[in-house]
Amino acid sequence: MVPDDGPDGRGDGWTLPQDDVAGRLSELARSLQREDSEDAVLERLVPGSIDLVPGADEASITLVTGRRRVESRAPSGRLAQVLDELQERTGEGPCLSAVYDEQTVRVPDLRDEDRWPEFSAEAARAGAGSMLSFQLFVEGDNLGALNLVGRAPNAFTEESEYVGLLVAAHAAVAFADAQKLHQFKDAIATRDLIGQAKGILMERYAITAGQAFIMLVQVSADTNVKLLAVADELARSGRLPLTRGGQG
Repeated sequence: MVPDDGPDGRGDGWTLPQDDVAGRLSELARSLQREDSEDAVLERLVPGSIDLVPGADEASITLVTGRRRVESRAPSGRLAQVLDELQERTGEGPCLSAVYDEQTVRVPDLRDEDRWPEFSAEAARAGAGSMLSFQLFVEGDNLGALNLVGRAPNAFTEESEYVGLLVAAHAAVAFADAQKLHQFKDAIATRDLIGQAKGILMERYAITAGQAFIMLVQVSADTNVKLLAVADELARSGRLPLTRGGQG
């Protein structure tokens, strides 16, 4: 719950006026929406999160693909990178819990944290005092989370959690938009490449577009090569991959 505004425009326990937070959050949201790739969104999100969320000294993004492969993206510094590597090695930690089980995980003091004993002990020795992790998205077996690190214990407050949730929500929307744009560009590129390959076959064999597409599909099946790879080979070299009968 958002604290009520006090007479000075701050909520109870807030370190910044809420209108200032709202303005900076809107600016971050606009900058994220301007990015046209997932990597660009993540790279802008990390410094934006550190700037906005009280208590955050470092940050990173954790992506999990196939619910198995853990990947650290855009760590802001050495400490964030060490913690990502530590979570990947131990298979435990607040970020993985945020990804799999909870939308938000807050760790006040890593020295006293017993939910992930191996991770917490090594993270504290590495120089981390507290952590705050937010689930960014879940798409089938692919998941993502935002990790914030404070060097001091109890660095994160209710305000930190609230602002972090807003940042994560805007980031999730921008990331989804960037993915759709990427998929759209890929679809156009695929269509154009197959169109080029069909055009070559139509001219070479005096056949229709439908017949050319059937020929590409048949070559793909006969050679066990993906249709897009068959089209790419034909567009680049003018040749089709050799079929089982030895003809290209």
